Amino acid sequence: MKNKQFTMPDASIILLSVALIAYLATLFITPGMFNAQKDSHSVELSQYQTVAVSEQTPLFAEGGEIGLANVLFEGLVSGDKYGATIGVMAFILITGGAFGIIMKTGAINNGIMALINKTQRVEWLFLPLLFVLFSLGGAVFGMGEEAIAFCIVLLPIMKQLGYDAKVTVLTTYVATQIGFATSWMNPFSIAIAQSIAEIPVFSGAGFRMIAWVVFTLFGLFFTIRYANSIRTINTAQSDSHTDIKLDIADKLILITFITGITWVVWGVMARQYYIPELAAQFFCIGVISAFIASIFNKQTANQSADAFKHGAQELLPAAMLVALAKGVVLLLGGSDLNAPSTLNTLLYHSASSIAAVPDFVAAWGMLLFQSVFNFFVSSGSGQAAITMPLMSPLGDLLNVSRQIVVLAFQFGDGLTNIFIPTSASLIGCLGIVKLDWSEWAAFIWRFTLALFTLASGFIFLAYFINYQ
Repeated sequence: MKNKQFTMPDASIILLSVALIAYLATLFITPGMFNAQKDSHSVELSQYQTVAVSEQTPLFAEGGEIGLANVLFEGLVSGDKYGATIGVMAFILITGGAFGIIMKTGAINNGIMALINKTQRVEWLFLPLLFVLFSLGGAVFGMGEEAIAFCIVLLPIMKQLGYDAKVTVLTTYVATQIGFATSWMNPFSIAIAQSIAEIPVFSGAGFRMIAWVVFTLFGLFFTIRYANSIRTINTAQSDSHTDIKLDIADKLILITFITGITWVVWGVMARQYYIPELAAQFFCIGVISAFIASIFNKQTANQSADAFKHGAQELLPAAMLVALAKGVVLLLGGSDLNAPSTLNTLLYHSASSIAAVPDFVAAWGMLLFQSVFNFFVSSGSGQAAITMPLMSPLGDLLNVSRQIVVLAFQFGDGLTNIFIPTSASLIGCLGIVKLDWSEWAAFIWRFTLALFTLASGFIFLAYFINYQ
């Protein structure tokens, strides 16, 4: 009899299981509410009171009410264009489609490859430039899985320069995850988490930019130090490499992308753009890129349309997870602190159990929780959908701002991706460079612990400066 290898269930299976547990909880837990001011995030545990409810949550609800069988549909149609679920889903699909067009043109990949070819002979600049570039990719557009392809390209170049497989993974995948964890504008992680937490999308960017610089420099120092310690001088270096030259279309698309990202940052900071405007901005970037690609015969209009559909299709599971998570919240009675709900009772008892510790320790505990939880759900959007509906109001009760709650999610989700064996992207990169996970874990665990320590310091700093 063959031993079946255990695999972690999909995030949707986990959320459906949570929905079932939530339904059972409504049958046995008395709803409660907080006598707080309307729309206030300042809540005290002493304001809690239980409320007698005559009707139980049904399995199948009629008349547009919520029941266990209605959890997905009600989650899909809840909210408006400014938040979860309708607005967040539309934002995810449109942004995913826009990036699908841009990546299909190959301009970003060609730009990176051209940079690699130009800098590999300037050895002192090669590794730092690569690391910063991949970190920036993780921060701006959630680069992660793409690192697998670059491991294929960079491994022979790294060996030619005297470096090993670990340096290849450090400068590609690890760099992307450091950028991912400290991102100020990743539309596939922080945008979803902040939307669910009901705070302005891409808000608090200044603090995160500082974190990105610090974490990136720390990661770069570790990478350069290790690379120099193991490097062997290859006297028979080969000049056989393929020159990648950017054509006019590549250059124009890259200029469009950089200009568009600048426009997005300006809109958030100067004009307080939110989900509707941000989605339209990314859509414009995608359409202009498609137009340029069509004019210069890089890809046809139909190919751009297919790329948009494919990009949106890839993010459809993330959008569905947001809807399912919202449905679970509705099943528990909704997130209104002033209305009777099972969720309020759960929040009250959760907060009461850790109320004895200082608030800044509670904030750190959220980082620890998210770091451990990432082992089970390594998808950033999936983890946000599952954890943020509970962690956001819990932060209110513990005097931890929702911005810090999102920051704890970011750190916990991104930084542990360089270690956990449940990360498909990490395992893919290790497979490409022929590294066993056990060998990688023995090498990277100290660095992962150092990153967690640095993240803890930033969480404490964020609490003491009242990061909002």
